[in-house]
Amino acid sequence: MVGKLSNMRGRSHSTRPVSKRPPNWVVYQPDEVKALIINLAREGKTQSQIGNILRDVHGVPLVKPIVGYGVRKVLEEAGLAPEIPEDLYNLMVRATRLRRHIERNHKDYSNKRSMQLTESMIYRVTRYYKRRGVLPRDWNYRREIVTV
Repeated sequence: MVGKLSNMRGRSHSTRPVSKRPPNWVVYQPDEVKALIINLAREGKTQSQIGNILRDVHGVPLVKPIVGYGVRKVLEEAGLAPEIPEDLYNLMVRATRLRRHIERNHKDYSNKRSMQLTESMIYRVTRYYKRRGVLPRDWNYRREIVTV
């Protein structure tokens, strides 16, 4: 069912499997999936890229039902997890690009508003990750952190 435009942001309109068990057509064992994740991470792939490759190339619909936990935890066990979560990092990259654009085009008010929205989202996501213990309590977003 298609809702109003305001409710559609961030929705892929696909439904996840209901069952918590892996489908019976998945041929990989948990150790094999972990090895695939670690190899892809060593090649420099991000978590979302790893998930897409597992889905499209290897036929693994979701990592969690097979392994028992997600891609990030597998990377943490192997010592390959990034210190800043991927979604927060992507928001910081977007803010850096917007800031650079606004410095060149200081009258671009719509992008100034977009910058405000992006930075407020960064602060919200940061609060979430601090509560979950992913980021240290004293970590703060600074505009100079990300280089693009």
